[in-house]
Amino acid sequence: MLFRSKVKIGTSGSSIIWAIIDMGRENGIWKALDLEVERVELAGDAPMQHALASSSIDFGCGSGPGMGYRIKGVPALAVAALAGAPWSMTLAAPMNTTIKSFDDLKGKKIGVSSAGSMTDWLVREVSRQRGWGPEGIISLPLGTERTRLAAMKAGELDGSVVADQNAFSYEENGAAKPVLYFGEVVKDFHAHILFARDDIRAKNPDLVRRVILGWFRTVAWMRANREAGIKIAAKAINVSETAVTRAWETELKLMTTDGAFNPAAIEVIRRSLPELGLLERAPEAKELYTSEFVPVKL
Repeated sequence: MLFRSKVKIGTSGSSIIWAIIDMGRENGIWKALDLEVERVELAGDAPMQHALASSSIDFGCGSGPGMGYRIKGVPALAVAALAGAPWSMTLAAPMNTTIKSFDDLKGKKIGVSSAGSMTDWLVREVSRQRGWGPEGIISLPLGTERTRLAAMKAGELDGSVVADQNAFSYEENGAAKPVLYFGEVVKDFHAHILFARDDIRAKNPDLVRRVILGWFRTVAWMRANREAGIKIAAKAINVSETAVTRAWETELKLMTTDGAFNPAAIEVIRRSLPELGLLERAPEAKELYTSEFVPVKL
């Protein structure tokens, strides 16, 4: 029997896609690859990247804009593209909101997880597209979605960028509702990325390959087992099965099946980082990711 590797994978924010880790564990997919995987929940891209830098986690599941943290010195690199356009990301707003379109967001206060996160990037990108500059919409990094929901209820925010299943959950409880979908305005993109620490890539590339293979074998299982997947995901991220069911097809729509990077998406992200004030320069694509481990063959 092979030595079983214990692996910690950090996840940024709350999303159905992160429940793939739990699905793989419950269905023996990780075990078949001699992996014992622990999911570590983190509040956003910045905490996740800090955990990679401190070696608190081995791999990180974050966002496309999170690739910019490498330029800031985080010793981790994108090794697989987990999702494309951000169809699962919504703007949740109070039930009595007057926001009906992206044009209504100028000057609004929008809650995001952390500075430089995907939620922050999406707000700034919409402002840039509208010609308002990166700060035409006020992006406020407030951490967890629960904290941002509380700020909305207190009237301190006009909305919050959240995963769609959480917006649906808010709506069930009469707390807020989804009003805008970022996939409508951001087309070429990588919403979710798998990062691996540099030391692991250098010393144990086979471990990287097994983690990526396990991920995409679980994606295939998820696509073939809708009802079972919904139950596991709802429990894993602590939202109702009804909310997960409403979001399910959108999640499948954005997930990649082999981890390959989209050059057009990389171009959008790398050029946007200095434009949005997140980096001083546009990094070269080769600085942000490696295709050494993808596309994966199941």
